[in-house]
Amino acid sequence: MTPRVREILSWYGADSAGTLTNLARLLNHGRLAGTGKFVILPVDQGFEHGPARSFAPNPPAYNPLYHFELAIEAGCNAYAAPLGFLEAGARDFAGEIPLILKTNDNDALREEKDPNQALTASVQDALRLGCCSVGFTIYPGSAHQLEMYGQLRAYAEEAKRNGLAVVIWSYPRGSGLSKEGETAIDVAGYAVQIAAQLGAHIIKVKLPTAHIEQEAARKVYDERRIPIATPAERVRHVVDCAFAGRRIVIFSGGAAVFDDDTLLDEIRSIHAGGGFGSILGRNSFQRPKEDALRMLGAVMDIYAAMPGRDRTR
Repeated sequence: MTPRVREILSWYGADSAGTLTNLARLLNHGRLAGTGKFVILPVDQGFEHGPARSFAPNPPAYNPLYHFELAIEAGCNAYAAPLGFLEAGARDFAGEIPLILKTNDNDALREEKDPNQALTASVQDALRLGCCSVGFTIYPGSAHQLEMYGQLRAYAEEAKRNGLAVVIWSYPRGSGLSKEGETAIDVAGYAVQIAAQLGAHIIKVKLPTAHIEQEAARKVYDERRIPIATPAERVRHVVDCAFAGRRIVIFSGGAAVFDDDTLLDEIRSIHAGGGFGSILGRNSFQRPKEDALRMLGAVMDIYAAMPGRDRTR
């Protein structure tokens, strides 16, 4: 085990040996093993956005086994998906890649000002499928946020009791926020803090913009001159909001971007700002496999080669 992995595991002193072992499985797998960096393939979009919107751009992706193969061939740290996709391939690919079971989901069949998520899988499902972690989405800013926090608390408690790690998708959304506010720097930092306080080992957020949503927060950002002008500065601030960088924060790849230069510039900013990595779904599986493998390889090269900003506080 590398010194960097040992350092990261030391941040989770309240966890059992089983949970730390499963977190180490994520840190020690794939091309970035031992570096403290992550590239994860998430494929919950079939549930969240619909199959045609998700998979028609690359029809082989309708097959659940395709995503296992893509994550393995690319050398990802892990593959994350809802219950059905993992059940379809967990036996065939047992032990070949760490799995993260997404335990709640939403669909796109109705417009909702205040989105919620249904509980769609359990901790026992994750154990049965050999997963190392459960994943859970919360929507800070939604009218349902407090209900979701309570559900997550119960799931996280059960997961940790059974030696699993906890990954939180913390996506600000709902009637409490403007559209710009969903990715505002103050809101993104707040969303990361909430997820960390709810017991996350790994937190997934979207890349923040320089927009400031809350006037009370704006006063602090202005008075303290918190640097947020560049993407790397905003990443650095969001990571600071996760217990001074002592919780793993990874960033969403967002909507499909087939301009590799744009995507790779975002990756460089994440790494330069001290982000722990990326979770790339549509930007991976909506491309032909050869193109996806080339793109994921370029992403991993950046995380492996650039110095980044390691946290030792």
